[in-house]
Amino acid sequence: MKSKLLVALLATLGLTVAAFAAPATYTAEPNHTFAQFSYNHLGFSIQTSRFNTVTGTVTIDQAAKKGSADITIDTKSVDTGSNVFNGHIQSEDFLSTTQFPTATFQADQMVFKGDKPSALKGVLTLKGVSKPVTLAITHFECKKHPMSGKDVCGANAETKVKRSDFNMAKYVPNVGDEVTIAIAIEAVKAE
Repeated sequence: MKSKLLVALLATLGLTVAAFAAPATYTAEPNHTFAQFSYNHLGFSIQTSRFNTVTGTVTIDQAAKKGSADITIDTKSVDTGSNVFNGHIQSEDFLSTTQFPTATFQADQMVFKGDKPSALKGVLTLKGVSKPVTLAITHFECKKHPMSGKDVCGANAETKVKRSDFNMAKYVPNVGDEVTIAIAIEAVKAE
C-alpha cells in the first residue's frame, strides 16, 4: 500500500516538474502587469509614474535555461497621477505618443543563475530609438495559481536608461537624465 502511494506521489511530482520543464509561452495578465519609471525631479524628489497598459509574452525553457520576451507598452496609458502632467509627458518633448504610441522590449536572451532567470537581454525601442538593454530580474516564480489552478509565471525586473539616449533630453540636467524602468509581470501559460 505504501509503495503504491509513493509511486502515485512521485508520478504527480513528475507531472508538476514536467509542466515547467519543456519550452512554454506565457501571456501577460493585464490586471497584474505594469511598467513604471522613476527619475530625479529637480533634486527635490524621485518621481514615480507608470503605464497602465502593458501586453506581451514570455517564453521559458527552464530545462535548457533559455527564454525570450516580447513586451509592448502603450505609451498613451502613462499615469503620473496628474492629468496635466500626463499630457506633458505625452508631448513631443518626452514620449511623443501621437507619433510613437508604443514602446517595446524584445529580449532574445534570458540569463539564468542556477535554476532561475536572473536577467533578460534585449532591445528597448522608445520614441523610435532602439538601444540594447539588460533587465535585471529581481524576483521570479512559476507555479500553479492558487485560485485559477493555471500555470503562472511572475517576475519583477528593472533597468536604468538615459532619456537623452532616446531623444528626450528636455530639462537635463535639472531633471535627471537617468530613468529607472521597472516591470512587474504575471503571465499565464498558453494552452
